[in-house]
Amino acid sequence: MFTVLTRKGGDEEDVLVGQADTCATCDGTNTQCEQECMMEAATKEIEYFDDEELDAFRQRPADGYSDEEAEMFREVMYSMRQEEVADWNRSLILRGINVPDQLKDELIMLLGD
Repeated sequence: MFTVLTRKGGDEEDVLVGQADTCATCDGTNTQCEQECMMEAATKEIEYFDDEELDAFRQRPADGYSDEEAEMFREVMYSMRQEEVADWNRSLILRGINVPDQLKDELIMLLGD
């Protein structure tokens, strides 16, 4: 996003000044923003969403969950506000937890809204 600042008088040209996105405004549609926010998040303490029980699934492949286990993720995902879902997904990634394949379409839908 850019804002045009104009200078008065003389032959000076308009200057484009970029407005920096922050991780608070990053919506996941800009891959550069998403990568930068992931790196920033990696330097901070990991945020939990009342989902500590999911730590038991660290390093489990996304296609290695039973339907009952995937339901545990679904319950957590739908218990939060939609604007928290991207942060929750980042938290899972930083904790080494893969989202079950059974939920990926739903997660992408929530991230896209």
